[in-house]
Amino acid sequence: MQKELIMRCLPTAFCHASTVLALPDGSLLCCWFGGTHEGESDVGIYISRRTDAGWSEPKLLVNGAAANWNPVLFAGADGRLLLFYKQGQQIADWQTWLLQSTDNGETWSGPQELVPGDVSGGRGPVRNKPLRLASGRILAGASTEHGIWKAFADISDDDGASWHKSSAVQIEGLQYQTGEKTADSNIAVSQQSFYGRGVIQPSLWQSADGSVHMLLRSSEGFVYRSDSADDGETWCSAYALSLPNNNSGLDLVRTAGGVLYLVCNPVAANWGQRSPLSLFKSTDEGASWQKLFDLETEPAEFSYPAIIADGEDLMLTYTYKRCNIACVRLSADELVTL
Repeated sequence: MQKELIMRCLPTAFCHASTVLALPDGSLLCCWFGGTHEGESDVGIYISRRTDAGWSEPKLLVNGAAANWNPVLFAGADGRLLLFYKQGQQIADWQTWLLQSTDNGETWSGPQELVPGDVSGGRGPVRNKPLRLASGRILAGASTEHGIWKAFADISDDDGASWHKSSAVQIEGLQYQTGEKTADSNIAVSQQSFYGRGVIQPSLWQSADGSVHMLLRSSEGFVYRSDSADDGETWCSAYALSLPNNNSGLDLVRTAGGVLYLVCNPVAANWGQRSPLSLFKSTDEGASWQKLFDLETEPAEFSYPAIIADGEDLMLTYTYKRCNIACVRLSADELVTL
């Protein structure tokens, strides 16, 4: 296992919510948001590139009058790079903006709103990478946080030019009283995050039979799942798995050989500690999960993982103590021995 911290000199007091993308030349791009504190107006989107020489110094890509959050990198079919991100002080009402690059991330376009006039607070990918289906359709795991948290898939059939929403995914029968604070925690998030219950931040995969699935962060102590048999247009109600979840982000990837790898904090407490950070494996399309090992066990924050595959190799990034971003590479040979 190769592990490194991306930043040698920290440009901001905190950083969080990384996204990673492998480029055709073998380099990596990583983005995250950082500033004085989550939700403050000085929080911007940063980018760094990994080459044989190591990680470049972070560059500020996005800054503005409102807070910026949750960047997501994705490669278009025509070679364009897309960078989605959220903007707005209030999570429930943030909007999704987009930058594009035609030179592998060397330069970027000006920002454009992903869905013009969107005021629903949740179009496009909310945190995890979109999924390109075998048909070419793109599904972006999305969610909203208005009291009862709900997820959905944002769908594009024209390589990201336009989007339409799937049916909603929620935990049936879940109750929430307006203004109810669901936890007291020392996790360094914006205080507004402690209000609301449900499922958010889907991570998606497509099975060999063409069906599509999502795993979801939840407020209920467990990872939840939903399934679709029509390319993401409609989804079943969210149902709990036996995997613990601490109401923190998770991410998964399906390798070329059909193995699923999941990274998460397996802690069964709403807003519980964001450690350990662990890697799980499934060889039966998510019906069962085997814990492989812990990436981090120290009593600090190790959270919001992003994971991608290169054949059977894995690359992942995650928040490291809220002051850096860690990057881990695992080769196929290493994974076989786990």
